[in-house]
Amino acid sequence: MEINKADELIGVGAKGFDRLIGAVEMKHQNSLIYCDSAHFFRAENKARLFGNVRIVDQKDPVQTTSTYAEYDGNTKMAKLRNHVVFTNQKTTLTTEYLDYDRAGNIAYYYNDGRVVDSVNVLTSERGTYEVNIEKITFKKDVVLVNPDYTMKTNDLVYMTIPKTAETKGLTNLISKDGNTLDAQNGSFYNTQAKKFTFYDGIVETETSRIKAKELYYSELDAYYEGKEDVSVLNKERKVEIFGDVGEYWEERKYSLVHGNALVRKYFEKDTLYMASDTLISQDGEADSMKYLLAFRSIKLVKTDLAGVSDSLVYNYSDSSIQLFKDPVMWNQKSQITADSMVFYLANEELDRVLMKDKVFVITQDTLVNFNQMKGRTMVGYFKDGQMDKIDIDGNGESLYFALQADTLSQGINKTLSANIKLRFKDGAIQRVTYGIKPDGKFTPFQLVNEENSRLEGFIWRFEERPGMEQINAWRKPEEIDPNANNLFNEPEIELTLPTDEEILKSLEKRGWKPEKKDT
Repeated sequence: MEINKADELIGVGAKGFDRLIGAVEMKHQNSLIYCDSAHFFRAENKARLFGNVRIVDQKDPVQTTSTYAEYDGNTKMAKLRNHVVFTNQKTTLTTEYLDYDRAGNIAYYYNDGRVVDSVNVLTSERGTYEVNIEKITFKKDVVLVNPDYTMKTNDLVYMTIPKTAETKGLTNLISKDGNTLDAQNGSFYNTQAKKFTFYDGIVETETSRIKAKELYYSELDAYYEGKEDVSVLNKERKVEIFGDVGEYWEERKYSLVHGNALVRKYFEKDTLYMASDTLISQDGEADSMKYLLAFRSIKLVKTDLAGVSDSLVYNYSDSSIQLFKDPVMWNQKSQITADSMVFYLANEELDRVLMKDKVFVITQDTLVNFNQMKGRTMVGYFKDGQMDKIDIDGNGESLYFALQADTLSQGINKTLSANIKLRFKDGAIQRVTYGIKPDGKFTPFQLVNEENSRLEGFIWRFEERPGMEQINAWRKPEEIDPNANNLFNEPEIELTLPTDEEILKSLEKRGWKPEKKDT
């Protein structure tokens, strides 16, 4: 180290240092050192710097200022204390305690620091600034703030040139619009391009919630992409989609999920489950753009119904579900098959079903007999979850068991008619009305056999009826923990309770004295 100038130089040989007073300027290799006064230990090549300390690197754009510092010319280590400001071009670090290793060009702070650049403000309890690679590592109580959001974590690496932030462990973020992004296992964020990758992450807005083990989000494109255990919740429709891989376009409200896909439609008292290979959900402005499509191996389960088909369309606007390609629907003791069918939900329950071509309805009475109806088109109506009435139009055929007091079979009524209307009570046929010139036949119970008790095309497929066991085997989603840790829920100020000794001292200062016990 060298002395360039000072207003006054006092040699203090006995104490082992020279005292420099007033407008001190020193030099060490490429650095110029300024302060109000200094103790210079020549033999040890060290200096203690007091008042308006400033260290300027003549080659690198690095400058530090503080109230006090200790500089070691041998190790090139500067220990700066009190009101420390470390500046590197457009990046500024402020703290009260900073150790600056000039040999490695690395700065360390230990008791809270604040870094500011052109876009972001970052604070933490501890940090390391590696100047040569423009990398800052923040540890404990890390907060990143920019005009669009605030992020909290305990371990963050910030690259000052590309302005990217990478976190480890729990990470929570709140945007200026109130949207939240949470990750249990870290994240990566390009602050300029506004692109996130969250691990074991959840993004929640006013109208949606997206979750995945690996979740990518582009804020500018309003686009999400999830991998592994993906879920997309439409809060307005109360519809949640799950799958292995998923994409969601927020502005279009369009989502695509595939790989053991599952839908939950939440009602107030019930839930409709739909399992398939691939799901597409669209919730646009026009009614024609409000739908959910499901493809391949469809399974439907709800308290009052179940169904299977190759594909389906769920129309959000009128709560209709249309099944395609060998559809089968079961409702309590009823089974419905047709080339195509559409059923409607109202007030959370099955309301009616429209069936077309090769329609076949089977219901079981109280004696577990199979009542059967066939026709070209058919409309079925439900009440309190049970079949209430059926209207058959075209090529109608009916076969039902005549019962006495619901406990004894009298025989079979089999009728052909262009139009047939059937009315039910508690799931059993109560009344039948036929159109013009019906052709009917009654077979007494003693003459009933397997052949004359079945209409052509009869197939009882109850063993195919899916239940929650099949749904859970297809996909059992990992539920979101409402009590998961969130750094924004932690108090900003830590309250410490006084010890018993501290309480006693405080009381004694106010004149209280402990009572003496009689001996």
